[in-house]
Amino acid sequence: MFKAVLPIILLLISNVFMIFAWYGHLKFRTAALFSVILISWGIAFFEYCFQVPANRIGFETYSAYQLKTIQEVITLIVFIIFSALYLKEGLKWNYIVGFVFIVFAVFFIFKKW
Repeated sequence: MFKAVLPIILLLISNVFMIFAWYGHLKFRTAALFSVILISWGIAFFEYCFQVPANRIGFETYSAYQLKTIQEVITLIVFIIFSALYLKEGLKWNYIVGFVFIVFAVFFIFKKW
């Protein structure tokens, strides 16, 4: 059970760093692009410190396709929270519909056929 949950926890932590590395700078539009890139790389280092072990440990329980699907769903969840709280962007109905289709993808990827 723990081997199945640990990669998900690590992916969650990884994605928090990833979202800030990729999108956190959007609030600082006047900052120099080069400095934003360097700061993002610094944040992304911590993303990789969790992402790589998550995939290595997770591959013992999940297929690579399943790991990637889990990661994408976690990314969307973290991004929705980040966009709402940090960027102050609303969640529109068409975004929700798109995310529901991704949930359908999860079903098809994890279903034992």
